[in-house]
Amino acid sequence: MPLDTTTGPARSFLFVLGSSRPGGNSEILAREAAAHLPAGVPRRWIDLNELDLPDFRDGRHDTGDREPGKDEELLREATLEATDLVVVSPLYWYSVSAQTKRYLDHWSGWLNAPHSDFKERMAGGTLWGVTALGHDEHEVADGLTTTLHHSAAYLRMHFGGVLLGTANRPGRIRADERALTRARTFFDEPTSLALFPHEEKAGAVA
Repeated sequence: MPLDTTTGPARSFLFVLGSSRPGGNSEILAREAAAHLPAGVPRRWIDLNELDLPDFRDGRHDTGDREPGKDEELLREATLEATDLVVVSPLYWYSVSAQTKRYLDHWSGWLNAPHSDFKERMAGGTLWGVTALGHDEHEVADGLTTTLHHSAAYLRMHFGGVLLGTANRPGRIRADERALTRARTFFDEPTSLALFPHEEKAGAVA
Protein backbone atom coordinates (compact mmCIF):
# COMPACT_ATOMS: atom_id res chain seq x y z
CA MET A 1 0.00 0.00 0.00
CA PRO A 2 1.63 3.29 -1.06
CA LEU A 3 2.29 5.99 1.52
CA ASP A 4 -0.71 8.29 1.64
CA THR A 5 0.17 11.84 2.60
CA THR A 6 -3.31 13.23 2.07
CA THR A 7 -5.12 11.30 4.80
CA GLY A 8 -4.18 10.00 8.20
CA PRO A 9 -1.28 11.24 10.34
CA ALA A 10 1.61 13.01 8.66
CA ARG A 11 4.66 10.84 8.06
CA SER A 12 8.22 11.83 8.91
CA PHE A 13 11.30 9.68 8.39
CA LEU A 14 14.49 9.60 10.43
CA PHE A 15 17.44 7.79 8.84
CA VAL A 16 20.05 6.81 11.43
CA LEU A 17 23.38 6.07 9.75
CA GLY A 18 25.50 3.53 11.63
CA SER A 19 28.32 2.73 9.24
CA SER A 20 31.96 3.15 10.26
CA ARG A 21 32.60 5.27 7.16
CA PRO A 22 30.60 7.94 5.33
CA GLY A 23 28.91 7.24 2.03
CA GLY A 24 28.98 3.47 2.47
CA ASN A 25 26.91 0.97 0.55
CA SER A 26 24.15 0.83 3.17
CA GLU A 27 23.79 4.61 3.02
CA ILE A 28 23.72 4.59 -0.79
CA LEU A 29 20.93 2.02 -0.71
CA ALA A 30 19.00 3.98 1.91
CA ARG A 31 19.26 7.19 -0.08
CA GLU A 32 17.94 5.38 -3.15
CA ALA A 33 14.91 4.26 -1.14
CA ALA A 34 14.43 7.74 0.36
CA ALA A 35 14.53 9.33 -3.10
CA HIS A 36 11.29 7.53 -3.95
CA LEU A 37 9.31 8.80 -0.98
CA PRO A 38 6.59 11.31 -1.86
CA ALA A 39 8.01 14.81 -2.14
CA GLY A 40 6.07 16.12 0.84
CA VAL A 41 7.29 13.53 3.33
CA PRO A 42 9.92 15.02 5.69
CA ARG A 43 13.14 13.07 6.04
CA ARG A 44 16.08 13.68 8.35
CA TRP A 45 19.52 12.08 8.32
CA ILE A 46 21.71 11.63 11.39
CA ASP A 47 25.19 10.09 11.16
CA LEU A 48 26.07 8.49 14.48
CA ASN A 49 29.76 9.07 13.79
CA GLU A 50 29.16 12.82 13.92
CA LEU A 51 27.66 12.75 17.41
CA ASP A 52 29.46 12.81 20.73
CA LEU A 53 27.51 9.82 22.00
CA PRO A 54 29.17 7.99 24.90
CA ASP A 55 28.95 4.27 25.44
CA PHE A 56 25.77 3.38 27.24
CA ARG A 57 26.02 2.95 31.01
CA ASP A 58 23.21 1.26 32.89
CA GLY A 59 22.33 3.72 35.65
CA ARG A 60 19.03 2.26 36.79
CA HIS A 61 20.29 1.72 40.34
CA ASP A 62 22.33 4.90 40.66
CA THR A 63 21.23 7.70 42.94
CA GLY A 64 20.38 10.98 41.30
CA ASP A 65 19.30 11.77 37.76
CA ARG A 66 21.84 11.59 34.95
CA GLU A 67 21.93 14.60 32.67
CA PRO A 68 22.19 13.55 29.00
CA GLY A 69 24.65 15.36 26.76
CA LYS A 70 23.54 17.70 24.00
CA ASP A 71 24.06 15.17 21.20
CA GLU A 72 22.33 12.38 23.11
CA GLU A 73 19.31 14.60 23.73
CA LEU A 74 19.24 15.65 20.07
CA LEU A 75 19.23 11.99 19.03
CA ARG A 76 16.53 11.06 21.54
CA GLU A 77 14.23 13.86 20.42
CA ALA A 78 14.81 13.08 16.73
CA THR A 79 14.00 9.43 17.41
CA LEU A 80 10.75 10.34 19.16
CA GLU A 81 9.66 12.89 16.58
CA ALA A 82 9.80 10.48 13.62
CA THR A 83 6.85 8.30 12.68
CA ASP A 84 9.19 6.09 10.64
CA LEU A 85 12.63 5.21 11.96
CA VAL A 86 15.12 3.73 9.50
CA VAL A 87 18.21 2.05 10.95
CA VAL A 88 20.92 2.06 8.27
CA SER A 89 23.74 -0.31 9.21
CA PRO A 90 26.06 -2.61 7.31
CA LEU A 91 26.18 -6.20 8.45
CA TYR A 92 29.08 -6.48 10.90
CA TRP A 93 29.67 -9.94 12.35
CA TYR A 94 26.13 -10.91 11.41
CA SER A 95 24.45 -8.13 13.35
CA VAL A 96 24.32 -4.34 13.43
CA SER A 97 27.45 -2.18 13.65
CA ALA A 98 28.93 -1.09 16.97
CA GLN A 99 27.68 2.46 16.37
CA THR A 100 24.15 1.19 15.79
CA LYS A 101 24.22 -1.13 18.79
CA ARG A 102 25.32 1.76 21.03
CA TYR A 103 22.37 3.78 19.73
CA LEU A 104 19.96 0.93 20.50
CA ASP A 105 21.54 0.48 23.94
CA HIS A 106 20.74 4.11 24.71
CA TRP A 107 17.08 3.25 24.19
CA SER A 108 17.38 1.36 27.49
CA GLY A 109 18.46 4.55 29.24
CA TRP A 110 15.68 6.55 27.63
CA LEU A 111 13.17 3.90 28.67
CA ASN A 112 14.29 3.91 32.29
CA ALA A 113 14.82 7.62 32.83
CA PRO A 114 12.59 9.07 35.56
CA HIS A 115 9.13 9.97 34.25
CA SER A 116 10.07 8.64 30.80
CA ASP A 117 7.35 8.31 28.19
CA PHE A 118 9.76 6.87 25.60
CA LYS A 119 7.94 3.54 25.23
CA GLU A 120 4.53 5.17 24.95
CA ARG A 121 5.70 7.64 22.33
CA MET A 122 7.51 5.01 20.25
CA ALA A 123 4.49 2.69 20.20
CA GLY A 124 2.61 2.77 16.90
CA GLY A 125 5.56 4.02 14.88
CA THR A 126 7.35 1.96 12.26
CA LEU A 127 10.91 0.60 12.35
CA TRP A 128 12.73 -0.21 9.10
CA GLY A 129 16.22 -1.48 8.34
CA VAL A 130 18.63 -1.03 5.44
CA THR A 131 21.85 -3.01 5.23
CA ALA A 132 24.54 -4.01 2.78
CA LEU A 133 26.42 -7.27 3.22
CA GLY A 134 29.15 -9.15 1.45
CA HIS A 135 27.11 -12.32 0.89
CA ASP A 136 24.73 -13.21 -1.91
CA GLU A 137 22.94 -15.42 0.62
CA HIS A 138 20.88 -12.87 2.48
CA GLU A 139 19.81 -15.29 5.19
CA VAL A 140 23.15 -14.65 6.88
CA ALA A 141 21.64 -11.30 7.93
CA ASP A 142 18.85 -12.98 9.90
CA GLY A 143 20.53 -11.99 13.17
CA LEU A 144 20.40 -8.31 12.25
CA THR A 145 16.77 -8.64 11.18
CA THR A 146 15.88 -10.34 14.44
CA THR A 147 17.56 -7.58 16.46
CA LEU A 148 15.48 -4.91 14.75
CA HIS A 149 12.25 -6.91 14.69
CA HIS A 150 12.41 -7.76 18.39
CA SER A 151 13.29 -4.17 19.28
CA ALA A 152 10.17 -3.08 17.45
CA ALA A 153 8.13 -5.78 19.19
CA TYR A 154 9.25 -4.63 22.62
CA LEU A 155 8.19 -1.06 21.88
CA ARG A 156 4.93 -2.11 20.19
CA MET A 157 6.05 -0.65 16.89
CA HIS A 158 5.29 -1.83 13.38
CA PHE A 159 8.15 -3.46 11.49
CA GLY A 160 8.72 -2.74 7.83
CA GLY A 161 11.44 -5.32 7.28
CA VAL A 162 15.01 -4.91 6.11
CA LEU A 163 16.13 -3.79 2.66
CA LEU A 164 19.15 -5.98 1.87
CA GLY A 165 21.78 -5.53 -0.79
CA THR A 166 25.04 -7.26 -1.69
CA ALA A 167 28.26 -5.26 -1.92
CA ASN A 168 31.78 -6.10 -0.80
CA ARG A 169 33.62 -3.02 -2.08
CA PRO A 170 32.85 0.72 -1.82
CA GLY A 171 30.05 1.71 -4.18
CA ARG A 172 29.38 -1.82 -5.39
CA ILE A 173 25.78 -1.69 -4.20
CA ARG A 174 25.01 0.20 -7.41
CA ALA A 175 25.58 -3.06 -9.28
CA ASP A 176 22.91 -4.88 -7.27
CA GLU A 177 19.94 -4.28 -9.55
CA ARG A 178 17.62 -6.40 -7.44
CA ALA A 179 18.33 -4.32 -4.33
CA LEU A 180 17.97 -1.04 -6.22
CA THR A 181 14.68 -2.16 -7.72
CA ARG A 182 13.28 -3.10 -4.31
CA ALA A 183 14.56 0.19 -2.86
CA ARG A 184 12.27 2.15 -5.16
CA THR A 185 9.17 0.66 -3.55
CA PHE A 186 10.55 -0.39 -0.16
CA PHE A 187 8.68 2.21 1.86
CA ASP A 188 5.47 1.37 0.00
CA GLU A 189 5.50 -2.14 1.42
CA PRO A 190 2.79 -2.92 4.01
CA THR A 191 3.84 -3.18 7.63
CA SER A 192 2.34 -5.01 10.58
CA LEU A 193 2.66 -4.80 14.33
CA ALA A 194 5.84 -6.57 15.38
CA LEU A 195 5.22 -9.53 17.70
CA PHE A 196 7.63 -11.79 19.52
CA PRO A 197 7.50 -15.44 18.39
CA HIS A 198 5.74 -16.50 21.59
CA GLU A 199 3.09 -13.83 21.00
CA GLU A 200 2.52 -15.08 17.47
CA LYS A 201 2.16 -18.65 18.75
CA ALA A 202 -0.29 -17.53 21.44
CA GLY A 203 -2.34 -15.71 18.83
CA ALA A 204 -2.44 -18.79 16.62
CA VAL A 205 -3.67 -20.88 19.52
CA ALA A 206 -6.24 -18.27 20.52
